[in-house]
Amino acid sequence: MNRSTETLIARLADDLIPVRPMRSVSGLALVAAALAGTLFSVWLAGGFWSDMLAGDAAPFFYVTHGLLLVLGLASASAVVALARPSVGNRQDAPKWAAAMVAILPLTVLSIAFVTGAGTAGLVDEHSTHCLTSGIAASALAFVAMAYWLRRGAPVSTQTASLFAGIAAGAIGSFSYGLSCPIDSTAHLGLWHVLPVPICGILGRLILPRLIRW
Repeated sequence: MNRSTETLIARLADDLIPVRPMRSVSGLALVAAALAGTLFSVWLAGGFWSDMLAGDAAPFFYVTHGLLLVLGLASASAVVALARPSVGNRQDAPKWAAAMVAILPLTVLSIAFVTGAGTAGLVDEHSTHCLTSGIAASALAFVAMAYWLRRGAPVSTQTASLFAGIAAGAIGSFSYGLSCPIDSTAHLGLWHVLPVPICGILGRLILPRLIRW
């Protein structure tokens, strides 16, 4: 009996191929490369807004994009961690970061309602362009995190996919936003934040089919 068991184990082991272990530092480096590549692409496409570089933009401009960057990095870090299966692997940082970013559109909508301006004041000629450009700029980060999740074995593919979409949307909107010359509260708080939930939904719908294991 023991001999047959050893033979079976030996036969199974013959088909095994060693793989390189997944390390968090490699995943974080991949995220950093995606962020750098996205920023470089935005810079090549049209450069960064000169007033932003000079520190002349409205304070809300820096607050909005700072929060988007925090959300993107927090969600991406969670994706890197979720790619490695473990018991009790809770990731609360993206939830808190998302709650902070959600304050921005809620503030914009509240002001529009209280002042009686209505939704007409929330739309400008650059609204659709910033929305679609922020989503388009998320592509590189989206692909990078999809690749990382496919290499791993996430226990909760739905959560990992949602966080990956949110991270990609936040990184894309942050990167493109540095080239946007509009720093009004309504524009930033709505049209620069909307790519995040849209990409989150796309990630939740698309990625589980790609990272199933």
